Amino acid sequence: MTMPQPAHKRILLKLSGEALMGDDQFGINRATIVRMVEEIAEVTRMGVEVAVVIGGGNIFRGVAGGAVGMDRATADYMGMLATVMNSLALADAMNKAGLTARVMSAIGIDQVVEPYVRPKALQYLEEGKVVVFAAGTGNPFFTTDTAAALRGAEIGAEMVLKATKVDGVYSADPKKDPNATRYSHLSFDEAMGQNLGIMDATAFALCRDQKLPIKVFSIFKNGALKRVVMGEDEGTLVHV
Repeated sequence: MTMPQPAHKRILLKLSGEALMGDDQFGINRATIVRMVEEIAEVTRMGVEVAVVIGGGNIFRGVAGGAVGMDRATADYMGMLATVMNSLALADAMNKAGLTARVMSAIGIDQVVEPYVRPKALQYLEEGKVVVFAAGTGNPFFTTDTAAALRGAEIGAEMVLKATKVDGVYSADPKKDPNATRYSHLSFDEAMGQNLGIMDATAFALCRDQKLPIKVFSIFKNGALKRVVMGEDEGTLVHV
């Protein structure tokens, strides 16, 4: 009997730093990160090539008070370092789970992680390794959403998966409006017209221009990542 094949062979998974906190106020919740790694391992065993971009809000939140009044570029570089810390934690959990993970940084920290080099990243993906892109784009004033769109386009990902705490894009805040409905799919123009705020404007425009679909789904739903890569009706698809 032939096993069902994934609908997507190469994906870019965008994780927020806050997703790693679990129920904690900041930092990394070990049980949460282990469960996420299990979801990623499941799809890699199916032959899906996975790259990850992760934010740093969970780490930076712990020092945010000291950043008040700080120069924006300096604060952004601190945020980039927070993403490196998260990337190392995620890669460590992946390696302990039997995956082979490589962290590549957009800023030079050669003693800690290797620099981002596109051909090397593509080689790692083709070898079945999970590549974690750290330090955003390497530039202040650009978010990790933009880094996800940029790296997704560079590596030829078939889709950017934005993993959130909500299982898709809704017509209104589902926590405040019980009648809010989840969109199964939206065009980029529809999402922009309704000002749904799926990603920051730069990231969203890049995905639209590169015809790179975005899938918004909940990383906290068991098996959701697998259902997404299998092409099932999970989350919200944003497309051209």
